[in-house]
Amino acid sequence: MTELVQLVPNNSLLTKTPEEGRQLAVKMARLIIKVTQPDAAIREKMRPTYAEDPAMLIAIGQTIATEFATIAAANNYWK
Repeated sequence: MTELVQLVPNNSLLTKTPEEGRQLAVKMARLIIKVTQPDAAIREKMRPTYAEDPAMLIAIGQTIATEFATIAAANNYWK
């Protein structure tokens, strides 16, 4: 049975601070990886590969930045 993953925790992008928004962006990026590769054993096996690949680390950073931009916009940039 496939586990249902809530891609937007608590069904909200609203956060009190930019720091909370950044933490939410990291969590959402991790959830994307979990949905893309639902097998935890395979994810763990692949970890050394991307942990030592600068291009893959940059791609992860870009994913988090995209999520953060979405969250920031939803929070009216905390104005």
